Amino acid sequence: MIASNTRRPRNVDAPRAAAILYGDWGTSKAYVIGLAFAVAGYSSFWLIAAMCLLTALVGVNYMSICKHYPDGGGVYASVRHRSEIISIVGAFLLIADYIVTAAISALSAFQYLGFAHPEIFAAIAIALIGGLNFFGPKNTAGLAFLISIPTLVVVVLLGIFCLPHLGTAVHNLQPLSGGFWKNWNGFVGVVLALSGVEAIANATGVMKLNPGSTDAKPCVSKTSSKAILWVMIEVCVFTALLGLAMHALHGLQINKDDVDAPGATGVRDYMLRYMAQVFVTGPFGLAAGHVAGVVVSIVFGLLLLSAVNTAIVDLIAISYLMSRDGELPASFQKLNKFGVPNLGIIVATVIPAILVLAVKDMAGLADLYAVGVVGAIATNLGASSTDKKLGLAKWERTLMFVTFLIMVAIEISLFADKPSARVFAVTVLAVGLILRGLASEHIQRKKLAAETSGAFANTIIPTPIAKTEVVAPSQTATGVPIMAAIRGLGKTLDFAINEAKETHRPLYLLFVRALPVLSELDQTRKWQDDDEAREIFTLANARAEGHPIIPCYAVSDSVADTIVDIAATMGASHLILGAPERKGLVQMLRGDVVRKVSNDLPEAIHLLVYA
Repeated sequence: MIASNTRRPRNVDAPRAAAILYGDWGTSKAYVIGLAFAVAGYSSFWLIAAMCLLTALVGVNYMSICKHYPDGGGVYASVRHRSEIISIVGAFLLIADYIVTAAISALSAFQYLGFAHPEIFAAIAIALIGGLNFFGPKNTAGLAFLISIPTLVVVVLLGIFCLPHLGTAVHNLQPLSGGFWKNWNGFVGVVLALSGVEAIANATGVMKLNPGSTDAKPCVSKTSSKAILWVMIEVCVFTALLGLAMHALHGLQINKDDVDAPGATGVRDYMLRYMAQVFVTGPFGLAAGHVAGVVVSIVFGLLLLSAVNTAIVDLIAISYLMSRDGELPASFQKLNKFGVPNLGIIVATVIPAILVLAVKDMAGLADLYAVGVVGAIATNLGASSTDKKLGLAKWERTLMFVTFLIMVAIEISLFADKPSARVFAVTVLAVGLILRGLASEHIQRKKLAAETSGAFANTIIPTPIAKTEVVAPSQTATGVPIMAAIRGLGKTLDFAINEAKETHRPLYLLFVRALPVLSELDQTRKWQDDDEAREIFTLANARAEGHPIIPCYAVSDSVADTIVDIAATMGASHLILGAPERKGLVQMLRGDVVRKVSNDLPEAIHLLVYA
């Protein structure tokens, strides 16, 4: 059998990696500015500036983490080799973060769009996005990239309109008051622009390698560092700029936990829209200001909904991966016909929808959000900075440990001063550890049953396949090989075998097992362990009647990329694919493998689509 690489090809460049990060970091300015004003009024810029400094500090640290973990540097992957328990705690804190990210992003989206009862529409949107993921994970990096471009343009334009008002803003700026602990609690309450950095750390396994780097010794520092640096500069500079310019708005009043403005109430949660209306109305009139507000609402609304989708996809992925590692019950890895775990979709959809209906308020969700993301990042930084086997420079290790201490202090403050955050985090951890216990108990029962019933009870006995998989092409198969990517027994398989016989060419038969995310176990998985692949290869060999059939098997989270990669590696002259049976909406949502393969296949390989 041809041994194939089950890792997804490294085809994510710096712009697309930046889009993954911007989808979270970039959205934070949509609600953090208003929340800061609700906490500190016309002295809120100092809290925003401190948050920007912390964001930059975390960004610099994650540049180091991405450099040293080229196959995934998220908290679950990077900590697991040190301590399974700590990695599990970090993973469940990250799950808590993704749950609240979906809820807070959806709620903020519909507040910007001006919907009455935005929590209801937010819950419906979460349910719809989760339903769309039933048909398979979409290209979230591509979607985020498309939406991030107009968002960046709008942010830059809004920043330009803010510039003439900075003098007034500085004049209105007030010093912080109330003592250190009051201001520290205010700062802790606006630490919201961080969780996307875990998403980009997890994505290092699909980033483009540095020049001269290889899959055996990978390094993606150029891609990851550029992506983090670009987004970090944009987020820090424009969040600080817009946060300062907000102080130029006259008549803002703190009303309990909200902010009222002249002629508008409750602007805390759509402050950027209100700023666009005011700053554009001045030079261009009321109509232009209204249009500017609508544009800001639509652009940020779409970006926030994109962040909801990314959070749901990440929740599905991490629950599936933990299930594959035996840390969650096996039911989290049972896939539907589109290769997506149904239970993972339900959990990733229902819990955020219930949460947004239960809390309804941005400030309340912000408290829950911070406790998860801060805990996950602190866990990652603490484990990495104290890992002596990790080749960190002295300044990297020192900076990382100092940042870890700051994050721990923030997490302790959240637990001490935010009862709802404390209850939420403890609940998520408790449920997670219970599920882990159930998974562990199930594995132990299976091992005991295997020992009791004998050594051969659960052993897969591979069906012998033709000797042709190790025999060089015979005189009846002397041409350049062809490859057929098949999904099952059917006419495409018969056509490929007949075509190979008639043209006297060996046939590489490729079966790709599609999974939403790959675990370490998948890296060494063989076709003998896959019932469907074993049946296909065995029957194909019988139908070939001695003609050379070389089986190829791969486990992948990107079927089209894997087909192209293996076809090029094997030097096939022709690639045979079956026409997709899905039509209409399902095909649009799931994506067309044939189209993706056609776009990426080298020109030297001819594509034959059998309908």
